[in-house]
Amino acid sequence: MKRPGTAATPLRVAIVGSGPAGFYVAEHLLRRDGLVAEIDMYERLPTPFGLVRFGVAPDHQKIKNVCRTFERVAGKSGFRFLGNVEIGRDMSLTDLRQHYHQICFATGALSDRRMNVPGEDLARSHPATEFVAWYNGHPDYRDLEFDLSVEKVAVVGVGNVAIDVARILCRTHDELVNTDIADYALDALRQSRVKEILILGRRGPAQAAFTNAEVKELGELAGADVTVPLEDMELDPLSQAEVDASDDAALKRKVEILRRYAGHAGTGKPRLLTLRFLVSPVELVGDAGGRVAGMRLVRNSLYRSEDGTLRPKPTNQMEEMPVGLVFRSVGYRGEAIPDLPFDDRRGVVPNLKGRVIEPDTEVTVVGIYVSGWIKRGPYGVIGTNKPDAAETVAAMLEDLSAGELLDPEFPESTTVETLVGERQPEWVSYEDWQRLDQREVQRGGKVGRPRVKFTNIHEMLKSLGRG
Repeated sequence: MKRPGTAATPLRVAIVGSGPAGFYVAEHLLRRDGLVAEIDMYERLPTPFGLVRFGVAPDHQKIKNVCRTFERVAGKSGFRFLGNVEIGRDMSLTDLRQHYHQICFATGALSDRRMNVPGEDLARSHPATEFVAWYNGHPDYRDLEFDLSVEKVAVVGVGNVAIDVARILCRTHDELVNTDIADYALDALRQSRVKEILILGRRGPAQAAFTNAEVKELGELAGADVTVPLEDMELDPLSQAEVDASDDAALKRKVEILRRYAGHAGTGKPRLLTLRFLVSPVELVGDAGGRVAGMRLVRNSLYRSEDGTLRPKPTNQMEEMPVGLVFRSVGYRGEAIPDLPFDDRRGVVPNLKGRVIEPDTEVTVVGIYVSGWIKRGPYGVIGTNKPDAAETVAAMLEDLSAGELLDPEFPESTTVETLVGERQPEWVSYEDWQRLDQREVQRGGKVGRPRVKFTNIHEMLKSLGRG
């Protein structure tokens, strides 16, 4: 095989997934001096940008500006978007191997970790990411229902997603009406009867995973007071020693922000948001109709584990509290990709610096790579994906130099487009997406909003003159 990467023989790369991880891989490849690459980005939905579109909270519009970077990537010569095409349904890994020199999966972490407590599957108990996808207009989740007629809600977890869920539940209609939240979610939240929201963390305030910007914003809500019980804010000796010895200014600042909320009695706003620490749910209690009606909590203490981190352990102190709706946000995990190795314990595809490997032998699976959460696990912010993608691309370029590539039978760009058209006649190009994007913005402009999203795939295709 003649080594690809030239104008005569471009390097053909398939990227599966169109979120930040996928776009950063494309960016690193397309800006490489002396390399001619043709990149096809596959996305099972008609719309690109992954969690920027469906995960970033609607009241955080500035974060979504990162899409401008991705738009510039999509405008480069050699880039092609193949939306509404699902790998594993419309195209197989075998199909991709027949058409590309390299394949990179950037499919994220799509499922939630469970709490593994009795009652977790009761009605009105939900993964937080389902609620996030619902209010962001994800087609797979738009028809879900969340009972917002209850007065008390618990969000289990203290990461940024948990904060997002609590904040959206606290927002007033006037705060949400100027965002790109899905119309049906805006209507449902306007009728919400929720009065109290609790955020529950199993470790202490110093170990909370949310960022300072997120927790500071809670104190600026127009319709909700924020408090932390004084006993929950009191740092245990191990945590206090860790904070005192740390040179991490962000950690000290986080504790300072939380202390401002400690014991806050409220100002009479219609909702109350309470952050609790050192508590873990041990059971969700149901009513006669099989719906969440309460929660049993255990008080935790902290100990130093063998790896040096502070971890929770249950005490003999228990409490029960009424709660009508529960969202769990205790971590996420990737899903197995057909025909690829998978580490079920960690929820990632096993890899070495992005090269997919067989877990038992650590032998490289030639030509197959991963980037983003499916590679490293669910941690980091959007920007974390950029250096992560750079590491994967470095491995791809090393393998290109060494000739460790797939040898596709049909490397021509037109051949795979013909195949995609046969398998999925309703595939969506980037130009199609730009038309959808323009129409969403136009619809939003009529009502003073950034955009009004299409939330139904049939609706999207109909807008493009199909179906």
